[in-house]
Amino acid sequence: MRILARNDSLVTEFIFAGLTDRPELQQPLFYLFLMIYIVTMVGNLGLIVLIGINSHLHNPMYCFLFNLSFIDLCYCSVFTPKMLMNFVSKKNVISYDGCMTQLFFFLFFVISECYMLTLMAYDRYVAICNPLLYRVTMSHQVCSVLTLSAYAMGFAGATAHTGCMLRLTFCNANIINHYLCDILPLLQLSCTSTYVNEVVVLIVVGINITVPSFTILVSYIFILISILHIKSTQGRSKAFSTCSSHIIAISLFFGSAAFMYLKYSSPESTDQGKVSSIFYTNVGPMLNPLIYSLRNKDVKVALRKALIKIQRRNIF
Repeated sequence: MRILARNDSLVTEFIFAGLTDRPELQQPLFYLFLMIYIVTMVGNLGLIVLIGINSHLHNPMYCFLFNLSFIDLCYCSVFTPKMLMNFVSKKNVISYDGCMTQLFFFLFFVISECYMLTLMAYDRYVAICNPLLYRVTMSHQVCSVLTLSAYAMGFAGATAHTGCMLRLTFCNANIINHYLCDILPLLQLSCTSTYVNEVVVLIVVGINITVPSFTILVSYIFILISILHIKSTQGRSKAFSTCSSHIIAISLFFGSAAFMYLKYSSPESTDQGKVSSIFYTNVGPMLNPLIYSLRNKDVKVALRKALIKIQRRNIF
């Protein structure tokens, strides 16, 4: 299928239109997104190292957080370098093969993140609502299976979308109205019928947004019910604060993703979706380490100990 799709295609390369075509905004946006990328890389890589070297953080919650940081680290690196190039170069070109590869890995990591966020919500549900059964319910084997399942769903979704994209023919139009190779902007360039692709988008994206969203919603409803039964006002306040942070992060990710993929794919909606996609492609991965770790007492203690060890080594 791959060879046939490649031979039928008259387009050998694509050009990214980028986030904006206004010259005066190119340099400020370059520095803004470069800073976001650096913070994202440092934050997620630091969290991965911190969890990896601290044995007392080797529990289900931090296992999922470790994988979430790994996913954010990888999928930002799939498109951000090209995105930054678009701000400083006159013509940002990507080959047909490179575009299809970027599409596959971008979708793989995005869908995997959907399910990893779902697993984190489920983990908190078990910890708060069934604390006595937590060690049994969230054993190492169960966590491993759930984590692999999240990546499997990402692989299945990315394969379905990319496989359908490879069957399309691209004729003369090759300017992608986006800063990365995404489904909807590519469908607008096809000179053959995209009906099958649109059906796959509705089914696969619908499943990968509604199922995790519903699971997360139900989990947090039960969590909030349990919190309301806490007699201590301070305990309730602390729990509500933690839950609100998680809900904000999840709402940003799923809300912007749903707006991008489930809205009618007209050029106007693509322009709006391009802006909204910044939240789940750039802002979300940058905020996740702050939301899920820096407000966490265990991570703060582990970070403090790590910094003390580094200072001692420098002294001696």
